[in-house]
Amino acid sequence: MLFRTKLFGKTYEFKDVKEVLAKANERKSGDEGAGVAAKSAEERVAAKVVLAEMPMWVLRANPVVPYEDDEVTRVIDDDLDAAAYAKVKDWTVGELRAWILDEKTTTEQIQAISPGLTGEMSAAVAKLCTNLDLILGAKKIPCVVKNTCTCGLPGRLSARLQPNHPTDNVDAIRAEIYEGMAYVQGDQVWGINPSIDTVENLMKLYDMMWDIKQKWNVPAGICNLGHVSTQMECMKKGAPVGQVFQSICGTEGGLKSFGVTVAMLDEAYELGKKHCYAGPNFMYFETGEGTELSAYSHNGADQLTLEARKHGLARRYKPMGVNSVVGFIGPEYLYDGMEIIRAGLEDHFCGKLMGIPLGLDNCYTNHVRADQNTIELMMAADVAAGCNYHMSVPLGDDVMLSYQCASYHDTPSCWYTFGLRPAPEYEKWAEDLGLMKDGKLTDKAGDASFFLKR
Repeated sequence: MLFRTKLFGKTYEFKDVKEVLAKANERKSGDEGAGVAAKSAEERVAAKVVLAEMPMWVLRANPVVPYEDDEVTRVIDDDLDAAAYAKVKDWTVGELRAWILDEKTTTEQIQAISPGLTGEMSAAVAKLCTNLDLILGAKKIPCVVKNTCTCGLPGRLSARLQPNHPTDNVDAIRAEIYEGMAYVQGDQVWGINPSIDTVENLMKLYDMMWDIKQKWNVPAGICNLGHVSTQMECMKKGAPVGQVFQSICGTEGGLKSFGVTVAMLDEAYELGKKHCYAGPNFMYFETGEGTELSAYSHNGADQLTLEARKHGLARRYKPMGVNSVVGFIGPEYLYDGMEIIRAGLEDHFCGKLMGIPLGLDNCYTNHVRADQNTIELMMAADVAAGCNYHMSVPLGDDVMLSYQCASYHDTPSCWYTFGLRPAPEYEKWAEDLGLMKDGKLTDKAGDASFFLKR
């Protein structure tokens, strides 16, 4: 299907939908490295013009990986809500963008069409948006979910307590959890990235977190971010699992590079129904632009479109949380701070438009052109856009994964700046302990020894 437009006195041709989507994307180093990006600003604008006039049904009929070749494509298309799709299938991308941003369009109206959108559709809309458009659009689409806490409510901002350690030292991780609790962190999930992905090690970490949870009566969902197959074995052995994790991709080839299939995710979902101690939402996924390219499984598609396809896959499992680890993969995919900020806003908008609860790991690696100011600016923009949660690690420095992130202190700063609070169940727990009052931290907060003195 050839697309053609005349602009700036020159005719631009695009061989198919996949090329239009790629060249309409904002500049990303990964797309340039893959050879799919626009060669000039003029070509990018021409692609956006073509994309703005493209009907939704064309995007569904032309996924960036063919239906017959890819199980992710099949999951997204087969699970599509026919009634919701029928409402928008004849709209153009430009019309859908304008409708979402129209102040007369309500949250309920947007949520009604979300189940009828594919990843290609949501990514297409994002490509026509400015950063402020992405903030405004996402803000209109809250996504409320429930595990041990109710997250995503208006006026609330949650955090994942991320207490990692290079050798999974139980005492060190316990100390990190206590410090996070002192800052009232962890209402989204307590999530450890284990460096040793064995059933024996994960069982030890589950037991340690469960002991803390029980001793202090914390409404926390506990999770070990090992491979999903390891977590399944732990569930079968009776581990106290609150949430089930897996990193996912937007193509079948990408999933296989992680040692994962849709059937495996389906199995984990069914096990979680039986064994997870909280719900109804208990699946937890992580994503990030560039994953498929790094696994040589991008099929010539751009990073944002593939990211949005991950959201379509995640939607199948009614997740508690999905977050883009937006700056973790490095400058080969997102070159500098502005590309990272743009990607974070895109990912959040697309996820919310697809109807899933998006959080962000506002982060960067030490070899990218970004710094702490970059991710704090991104965090502020994400919070303004209504993100469900973000990461929270000691001093903003993850000593196991070796990247920079948001700190335990940053979430309270965002609560204060934007007039927000943690999830209601977590806030009540903190108030009962005297760590919060009237939505603000008390003088007792921030001191981890509080949990050692009693």
